[in-house]
Amino acid sequence: MTDAAAPGAVGRRRFIAPARADVDRASFAHPLFAAFADYQGLLVAADWPTISALNRQLALSGKQLVAQDDELLADGLHYEQRIARGRIATRPCNWHDLFNALVWARYPAVKIALNARQCQDIGRHPPGQRTRAQAALTQFDETGVIVRVRDASLLHAWDHHDWQALFVDGAAQWRSGDIAVSAVFGHALMEQALLPSRLLVGKCVVVQGDDDALVVQQVAQAIARADVLNDPLELRPLPLMGIPGWHADQDHAFYQRIEYFRPARAGRVYPSTVR
Repeated sequence: MTDAAAPGAVGRRRFIAPARADVDRASFAHPLFAAFADYQGLLVAADWPTISALNRQLALSGKQLVAQDDELLADGLHYEQRIARGRIATRPCNWHDLFNALVWARYPAVKIALNARQCQDIGRHPPGQRTRAQAALTQFDETGVIVRVRDASLLHAWDHHDWQALFVDGAAQWRSGDIAVSAVFGHALMEQALLPSRLLVGKCVVVQGDDDALVVQQVAQAIARADVLNDPLELRPLPLMGIPGWHADQDHAFYQRIEYFRPARAGRVYPSTVR
């Protein structure tokens, strides 16, 4: 887990989330939050839910949220190792960690697979040494999006960062579900979406399929087998606000913003879909 940096947005300055009272509750109607409708009460209430209340209300697959305090940190364990023992270190009154808890409740199989992989890598390498796999796993945890496609030929435009073809010419395919977001997984993305002006970039695993729940299950299994997330370069960047209906001002000028809709780097190759 990282603090709320901005790995999935334009710019690399540290992201500071707005105060709870300053968040426009209409933000939670954005498609990015669609899978978390059952938890709206925890998001829109005037007061922060306590950690004990979250433990009561959320199904966390045998895990428990625990306050991240000096006593907890004195155990000398890595964050991921505590999770493997059933304890998810959580800062109270913190958007980043609240969204993390909601992802645990919504997508537990993916979270468990990520944690197992992280712990395996931590155990194999000296303290403080981060591998390419650990970086990929963390990026997906923070900014991950699962995208499904019915026809893998739709990936051609994405491979070449031909954003006009993917989002504008391909708008009907997004609307028909030929290509769709099956799950927004990254809790840092959700935190940044509290500011509607943020131009978010998801880091994606792509699955060829038609059923969102099955697609998420396939990703969990692929992570557990180490078929995916062995290097950050496997992750496909997706400017999420380019998806039809995800941004208010999707005019021609918007799609010409090269600082957001970036061209492909020479020689960059993305993996095929998960099956």
